[in-house]
Amino acid sequence: MLQKMGGCVGLSLLVDRQSGRCIATSAWESEKAMHASGERVRPMQQRAAQVLGGSPTVDRWEIAFLHRDHHSGAGAGVRAIWLKIRPDQFGQAIEFYKTSVLPDIEKLEGFCSASLMIDRASGRAVSSTTYDSLDAMERNADRARSLRTLRNLGADQLDVHEFELAIAHLRVPELV
Repeated sequence: MLQKMGGCVGLSLLVDRQSGRCIATSAWESEKAMHASGERVRPMQQRAAQVLGGSPTVDRWEIAFLHRDHHSGAGAGVRAIWLKIRPDQFGQAIEFYKTSVLPDIEKLEGFCSASLMIDRASGRAVSSTTYDSLDAMERNADRARSLRTLRNLGADQLDVHEFELAIAHLRVPELV
């Protein structure tokens, strides 16, 4: 139903089967399209929460950066890192991610894609890296941990979580 809505450019579902945590994402052509879908999406969010046994929270993010080496499929692994960035540092953080972090992430075995999403109003950001498989993500855990160097820009790591990519239907264009 979501993908049939005007302006929708896809969706994904991240799941952690052990903890029961899941994140459903949708992407939209524009902020206007996203806001226009709100009333029609809300019942879907509530139904999904009912089926999954949770309560939904809705966050809105700007995709500041997206690089895709190749498409991933169901069963891929996704490591998400939530950050808090000083508002005056967003521009520098995005540029640092593109020029310093991404080249190293791309070298990791099984790398598929990387993105950085930001919420300027709250000062929060989410970095996500997708790997071909959960095994590839696990094999890269130590190397990936050593790449988390955004502290130099006034960023604090709030959370790190690993997920299985259960649904992969995002058609977001690359933003480099």
